[in-house]
Amino acid sequence: MLIPTIGCEVHCELKTASKLFCSCRNEFGGEPNTHCCPICSGFPGTLPMLNKRAVEYAVKAGLALHCEISKFSKWDRKNYFYPDLPKAWQTSQYDLPLCVGGYVEFELNGAVKRVRLNRIHLEEDAGKLVHDGGVSSVDYNRCGVPLIEIVTEPDMHSAEEVVAFLTELKSILKYTGVSDVKMQEGSLRCDVNLSVAEVGKLGTRTETKNLNSFRSVARSIAFETRRQIEVIESGGTVEQETRRFDDNTGRGYAMRSKEDAHDYRYFPEPDLLPVVFTDEDIKNIADTIPELRTARVERYKSEYKLPEYDAKVLTEDKDVSDLLDETVKLGIEPKRASNFIMSEVLRLARSGEETELKISPNSLYEILKMQEGDEINNLAAKSLLAAVWGDDISPRKKAEELNLLQSNDLGEIKRIFDTVLAANQKQLSDFLSGNEKLRGYFVGQVMRAAGGKANPKIVNELLDALKK
Repeated sequence: MLIPTIGCEVHCELKTASKLFCSCRNEFGGEPNTHCCPICSGFPGTLPMLNKRAVEYAVKAGLALHCEISKFSKWDRKNYFYPDLPKAWQTSQYDLPLCVGGYVEFELNGAVKRVRLNRIHLEEDAGKLVHDGGVSSVDYNRCGVPLIEIVTEPDMHSAEEVVAFLTELKSILKYTGVSDVKMQEGSLRCDVNLSVAEVGKLGTRTETKNLNSFRSVARSIAFETRRQIEVIESGGTVEQETRRFDDNTGRGYAMRSKEDAHDYRYFPEPDLLPVVFTDEDIKNIADTIPELRTARVERYKSEYKLPEYDAKVLTEDKDVSDLLDETVKLGIEPKRASNFIMSEVLRLARSGEETELKISPNSLYEILKMQEGDEINNLAAKSLLAAVWGDDISPRKKAEELNLLQSNDLGEIKRIFDTVLAANQKQLSDFLSGNEKLRGYFVGQVMRAAGGKANPKIVNELLDALKK
């Protein structure tokens, strides 16, 4: 039986203020070629200046991923010619990377899986080619942005495993604060190395480059697995090559023959000193690693008394987890905040594979406090959340503007209640005879007659009083 064996090379841009070897801004967007200078544009005679924070971030990521940190590492030139690489070489690390070994553990189908890491090295990103109407342009804004390349061992055998691995890796990197891991902006990209062979053996591998979504990763693995099996079963030979995957067609295609290390003519970078660490340096960086997801899950279970399912869902994304913590600190009971975030906030925040929060802890606290105080009902709380999503207006002010504040005026609600009963004598008789399903009917009728503003608790109390 032929099965795939898969390893990944994950490129993660670091969230520093400036680029790796110059002071140009490191930020997404901007007009083409406005965030570049003679250094990152590869002008002859310019010299690089190492960004210390980028080195610290790389080590921080390595420590969070259980790597051994090299006390001595150096820089190398990876030589190749391509329009998005103005120097005609990429400053990278070859034989002495910053981080060695390590692993990522994740749960899949009830079992814990460990994927070993080979290394993590720091390097500069290349520019970006823009193709439009048969014309190709180059944008050097991304050129020189610091990124880490995380190289795994070939420990995975399915698209499901790879996506689970990438999901956990993305979570860890975001928790450490070294990257925003926004795949839609290219902050996290994945190259998939895949070969097909009998169980326990390795075949000839291909590398599919620059996959920027979990969906693309899964689809490309499915396609390439089928393709290689078909080649082998028809008596052909799989060629070692670099490939692309077309999201529009769902098919991959060959770009070029796969390079080996000697093809890049690596040699030590003469313009940069080696990176040297002491034990104290490494400890100081380790002390900056915040509480990671696994620890938060345990804290939510022990401190907040949340079920394990809730704890895992709420900690999948650091921003969501931070929102919960801050809302609880402001005074909302953890389970109440948890339920609302899971059911309503995540519904608005999740778009495809990304989660983007557009609500502050203070605004969420105000909505839940108004709901807790019977100033708004559950339906109004949902409407209010959507109304203030992405807006810094006060939820209370918005609730008043939208007329969402519910009435607790017993006299007014009783008047509407009596009117509804008078118009629904048959349903009233059935309710008093024990048909409890009609409770919801009467609550709905009163709410509708009150323009959605009647407190449903009061309506239920009036219904209960009818049976006494």
